[in-house]
Amino acid sequence: MKNIAVIAHDAKKADLVRFLQDHADWLPGVNLLATGRTAEFIQEQGINCRHLSPGQSGGYIEITEMIQKHEVDIVIFLRDHKVVQAHHEDIRKLLEACNVNNIPLATNQATAELVILGLIRMEAMERMKRNS
Repeated sequence: MKNIAVIAHDAKKADLVRFLQDHADWLPGVNLLATGRTAEFIQEQGINCRHLSPGQSGGYIEITEMIQKHEVDIVIFLRDHKVVQAHHEDIRKLLEACNVNNIPLATNQATAELVILGLIRMEAMERMKRNS
């Protein structure tokens, strides 16, 4: 079972929900983890996720710690490049943790699409190897 952290700044939350709805066929077998308001927003749209703390209240730190413990397989973080927040350092650390721990990180929909397609392909190849 894959754990995928999904985060979206306010201006990108609707984009994240559309992305998840458009890719509902890959959601079975995936645990979505989301920070505070992102979790609330996607749950209101009928998408299940594990609700973490809001980003500014430690949610980014929670995800960073999970990455460091190898409990997160992918991060999709739809960021609004115009937003600079007081907790920006927490965001920087989360992004750095992805790089250091070799965790795929998508910060836009095109990259998220490629990461998901890569995951699907990788899982299919693993199944083929097991069945050989």
